[in-house]
Amino acid sequence: MNYIEAFKTAFFNTLNWTWDSIVFNVPWYTNYFWGLIVISLVVWGLEIVFPWRKNQSIFRKDFWLDAFYMFFNFFIFAIVISGVYKALEVLFLQLGITAKSLAVIDIATFPMLIQLLVFFVLQDFVQWFTHVLLHRFNILWKFHKVHHSVKEMGFAAHLRYHWMENIFYKPLKVLAVMLLGGFEPEQAFIVHFIAITIGHLNHANVKLTYGPLKYVFNNPVMHLYHHAYSLPKGRNYGVNFGISLSLWDYIFKTNFVPEKSGTIELGYSDDFKMPKSFLKQMFYGFKKED
Repeated sequence: MNYIEAFKTAFFNTLNWTWDSIVFNVPWYTNYFWGLIVISLVVWGLEIVFPWRKNQSIFRKDFWLDAFYMFFNFFIFAIVISGVYKALEVLFLQLGITAKSLAVIDIATFPMLIQLLVFFVLQDFVQWFTHVLLHRFNILWKFHKVHHSVKEMGFAAHLRYHWMENIFYKPLKVLAVMLLGGFEPEQAFIVHFIAITIGHLNHANVKLTYGPLKYVFNNPVMHLYHHAYSLPKGRNYGVNFGISLSLWDYIFKTNFVPEKSGTIELGYSDDFKMPKSFLKQMFYGFKKED
């Protein structure tokens, strides 16, 4: 298969899969399109019934922009970029690089529950590490600013991020799978829906800490401080980088939760420069900043 054929095949396969999902022509447990909608409605319902910041509107600032980002990043952009990834896969195969080239452990023989746990933990660590890099290096931070330009937090802010972040995250997540011998558990959809739910809750206008489990799972109180306008002394690159798990922040001492009022200002020092429209934000980060 040449690069063009690989691109076209992957592009149309992803396009058809997305459409099949919309019209309920895939198994319910792999229907990521409607799964995202159901999870979003449930978490939004929690925001409405149990609001943490009671003066925040149900349709908060940039609600519809963030809602569009959810579908753009998860489906529209996925369709566009799928062909590129497939073409790269063909290139790697021609170079003799396979899914098992970097295998450290093969989890295929593990019990399914253990497979899912290892897959979930490794993927989450890779995302935590990538997230740290997005804050540490200015060339990456310029794109990540789109996510941090949120001024009122709500569930849909979870998937408000610049499309370039997909370019950064995807290769490292693929690397994580390669470390597992190129194996992805048959029930990986469970990990997907758990991660989406936790991510939505982390950004939701609800006050949850999970008691002692706060040292394991990320939560809305902890993640709000990741978006804080004012950072603590000596933490110039940020705090609380956890995606699904807070565990990494406590291990690497990047945790910070001084109080739980939920009333802190969000953003960053020059967030007023962020364009308001989606189209302009798509190209933000490529030009030299003033």
